[in-house]
Amino acid sequence: MTDTIFALATPPGRGAIAILRVSGPGVDAALAALGAPDLSPRHAALRTLSHAGRRVDEALVLRFPGPNSYTGEDSAELHLHGGRAVVEAASEALIALGLRPADPGEFTRRAFENGRMDLAQAEAVADLIDAETAAQATQALGQLDGRLSETYAGFRRDLLRALALVEAEIDFPDEEVPDNLARTAGPVLDGLIADLRGALAGARRGERVREGYRIVLIGETNAGKSSLFNALVAREAAIVTPIAGTTRDVLDADLVIGGYAVTLSDTAGLRDSDDPVEAEGVRRARARAEQAELRLWVRAPGDPEGVAAAYVRPGDLLVLTKADLDRAAPPPDREAIAVSTTTGEGLPALHDWIAARLARDLSGADFPAVTRERHRRRLEEALAGAEAGRRALDVAPEMAGDDLRRAADALARVTGSIGVEDILGEVFASFCIGK
Repeated sequence: MTDTIFALATPPGRGAIAILRVSGPGVDAALAALGAPDLSPRHAALRTLSHAGRRVDEALVLRFPGPNSYTGEDSAELHLHGGRAVVEAASEALIALGLRPADPGEFTRRAFENGRMDLAQAEAVADLIDAETAAQATQALGQLDGRLSETYAGFRRDLLRALALVEAEIDFPDEEVPDNLARTAGPVLDGLIADLRGALAGARRGERVREGYRIVLIGETNAGKSSLFNALVAREAAIVTPIAGTTRDVLDADLVIGGYAVTLSDTAGLRDSDDPVEAEGVRRARARAEQAELRLWVRAPGDPEGVAAAYVRPGDLLVLTKADLDRAAPPPDREAIAVSTTTGEGLPALHDWIAARLARDLSGADFPAVTRERHRRRLEEALAGAEAGRRALDVAPEMAGDDLRRAADALARVTGSIGVEDILGEVFASFCIGK
């Protein structure tokens, strides 16, 4: 029999209310033992809870009979006063009654195992709890509503349709099945392969909304990168001095621009150096520039183009600093904004430019097919299988079947519609205890 579990569903510590969630076959017996028997489903009732002759609390108690509960099991919530002593007394009483503390993510794992949600929706629960921006919350809610699952279901339907055409010719060669039936799967697979490639091409969009869009400041020494970094994060996060090479390491700051999460990085000035510490800082700056979604190329008046130009890509922005001292003319082929961290000139325009870039890169009419690396790996496997199957159609249709089944399994693993015991630990390990 499944254990009956409990966990604190509100943040630990002192507060007005603390909610203990309970789920499992022993819920009704535990409620009766605490002094709250015969509760009407989904109606809050005020009850005096006690155990072993000791009064625990005056609490609001709600009962949710399965399968119409979050976990699909009999469940309950104890809305206690938020003092630590009250929560500890209630927890000790539940343990004495045979319940056990829940593992991280165990409530949502039970919801998945009982068919209340699929694996992608379960991941969305964790994302919604962790959401710090409007864009992250919107994406998580869409995934929780099943939009990502619908995308993968559509991919899989097309794949299974092609597989059915292939296997019909293989399994019924003597029936009235056209000889070229397997070839008719070709157009279906061509369309699916195009859809999978398109999903992978936009894979970074969903991941960047969830994890944060990476912007890096690059440029020569004393170009004003650290001053600009401080201005954008609105605090003295980086040390600023007139000494060239002050910044030796990558300095990151998380902020929100235009409703999107951003990780902004200040880096060492790009130049050759015999100092091993500075040389390592330059190496890290170059690596971060390669990894970022957007580079802000920071140049002061009179600076040469320098080595930073080698890391600038189409769509990056040239930021001309120290505009209060001198206003350099931007190159005609380069989009640029002049700023002064001393007077504030140009900073609103820079902020608006970044916000517009984020909206362009991270918003879209279609729900992203990837919000985690796990999804991207499965998509890559599905695409590889579909492409291999498509090639096999022209040689040996019976070989195509194995490739297409492998692709279908990869797609099914995103939503958990096949055996996925090996990945459940990975998915639910990041959950908080009360979920």
